Formats: sequence, C-alpha cells, structure tokens
Amino acid sequence: MTHRERVLSILKGEQPDSLPWFGDLDYWANSLIKRGIKPKGFIQSEAYIRWHRDLNVGYYLQGYFPYRQIMENCRVKAWNEGNRRYKEITTPVGSVRECWEYIPGSFSEGPIEHFLKTEADLPVMTYIYEHSRFESDYEFAYERLKQVGDQGIVLCYLPKSPFMHLVALEAGIMSVTMIAMTMPGEFKKLLKVMKTAFDQAARIAVESPAEVLMIPENLSSEMVGPDFFEQYMRGYQEEWTTRIREAGKYSFIHIDGTLAGLLKQEASVGFSVLEALTPHPVGDLKWEEVIEYA
Repeated sequence: MTHRERVLSILKGEQPDSLPWFGDLDYWANSLIKRGIKPKGFIQSEAYIRWHRDLNVGYYLQGYFPYRQIMENCRVKAWNEGNRRYKEITTPVGSVRECWEYIPGSFSEGPIEHFLKTEADLPVMTYIYEHSRFESDYEFAYERLKQVGDQGIVLCYLPKSPFMHLVALEAGIMSVTMIAMTMPGEFKKLLKVMKTAFDQAARIAVESPAEVLMIPENLSSEMVGPDFFEQYMRGYQEEWTTRIREAGKYSFIHIDGTLAGLLKQEASVGFSVLEALTPHPVGDLKWEEVIEYA
C-alpha cells in the first residue's frame, strides 16, 4: 500500500498493511530555508513533496487557509522593526495593534502585543468582524493535489472557533478571561459577530478541493478548561464536524497541548482525527492512559 492508501484505509475504518507514518516537516523545512540550505518557496514546491518521498514520510501538513479575509472600511498597516512584525487596524471607532517577535534560536515567532488588550478594544474588534467578508482562494489547494499524489492527502483549515481564535492569536488567555468575566454581554456579542464571519470562511473551506479539513484550535487544556469549552467552543466544533461529514470529508482538530482536561470532551464532538496527541513526558498523559480519556 502507498502512504495515501494506508491513511485513507484507517479513515474509512479499514485495516492497512502497516501503521501509516505521516510527519509534519514544516518547522524543520522553515529552519532550513532560514539558514539558506533550502530555497525560498521550497515548502510550496513539488520538491517539498519529493523530500517527503525521499524520507519515506507521508504528507498531510502543513495545510493552508483556502480563503482571504477582506476588511471593509478599515485601514490596515503592516511593518517590521528588526525581529518584530507589527500590524495596526484603524476603523471609524478606533484602532488596535499587534506585534509578533521572531526568535532566531527557535525559528519561530510569538505574540508580544495583542489586538484585544482590554474591554476598551471590544468596539473596535466587533467593528472589524462586522465589516469582514471572505473570498475563496483555492489555487494552491489544486496545485497541492497535483503534487501530492500517492504520498498523502491534502488538508485545508477552517477558522478556529472564535473563542480559540482570540485565545491563540488576538487576545491571549488572560485578557479573554478577564473580559469574559467582567463584560460577558459584550464578549458574547463579539463572539457572535466573529462566528457569523467565520461561518463564511468555514463554508468556503468545506467546499474547497481539500480531502480532509482541520479546525486548528491549538488547544491546551491547562489554559481552556471544560467550562470555557462547553460554553464557547463545543457548538462551533459540532456544527462544522457535522457539515464536513455531510460533505463526504474527514475532520481533524489540532490539540497539541495538555490533554487530560479536555480529551474526553473533544473525543465526543465527532472529529475523525484528534491531532496531535503529544505523550508524556512532553505531554501530560502516557500512551497507555490516552484510551481511558478518549
């Protein structure tokens, strides 16, 4: 069997000839590009898939977002200062700014300033999503389908749930928790407006050429416990796993953090695949414990 046949057999509930071996080589590849060992554009090229083939690794990541966000009546300014990347969005009701800092030693970046800092930023964030729309961007998915062949499968992303989008990208868990506790009405209004916008993008993703679709929550249960999950996340996940299944495709969630606090809940949502289940000692569960939670 090929790498592709093995993973599809498991997704269909069948028995492959051996355990599929699929790896996410994206961070390694990015480090090679930064060091000048691989050329710019390597990850998007057919050579990237040949690299997987040479290493005998099945391909499924990285995927991409098959849509573009268009913010109407907003002015977006982006610039760099050294290792820091800034973006400022100005609206008729005010402006917000974020900053991400690149860390050369880890070939990665992280946020040091979020758009949503306090409750004073809620009107601006609400305005941005009230005036956001999404358009399809399928060109790369079609190209990837041609490139991948029997080496694996093509994956695209839906948006995160609005709550996790704020936690992971635009606010951080401390601001989210404080605003949710002190201004629950305004916070829920923002999430509702975000969901209306994200539903557009999610529909585009489901209709894309991708064979499998991921909600890339980047979830870790020491940050988001059962209460937040049930209140703000389950409904979005259940709605879109159902729609993905109805489209004849397979659904993934990206967890990639501590598992014990939410694995039972996520296993009950309806995803085809829970990814990635990082084991002890990096994660908080040993392999033999995972089945008890799932």
